[in-house]
Amino acid sequence: MPLTLSSVVIDAADIEKESAFWHRLLDGSITRTPTHHFIRAAGLPVLVVQSAPGHAAPNWPDGTSQQMHLDFGVEDLAAADRTATGAGATRLRPTDDITPDTRTGSRVYASPAGHPFCLRPA
Repeated sequence: MPLTLSSVVIDAADIEKESAFWHRLLDGSITRTPTHHFIRAAGLPVLVVQSAPGHAAPNWPDGTSQQMHLDFGVEDLAAADRTATGAGATRLRPTDDITPDTRTGSRVYASPAGHPFCLRPA
């Protein structure tokens, strides 16, 4: 039985702030219900921000497990960095782990609710 990834669900105590961040980062459309916000962007599964009033952000990479993270391939890393930080992302590492000659590695960030994600060369 083949499977397809239809959505990724992210918990957040403040779903307005978290969904606004992902919407700005990914572009596309957003549909809101009282407990879930659905972000649809071209070429990606639906990103669902789910209300989780007791959610505590992971303290990664310096502490508790990151729980999960998302990797995004980008053509222009500098532009993607400006978009991510302008939308409210926090850089988790002060330097790149990117090796220019092999285009491997990533820049590591956290969303407003603390969920780690990476931007890496496509």
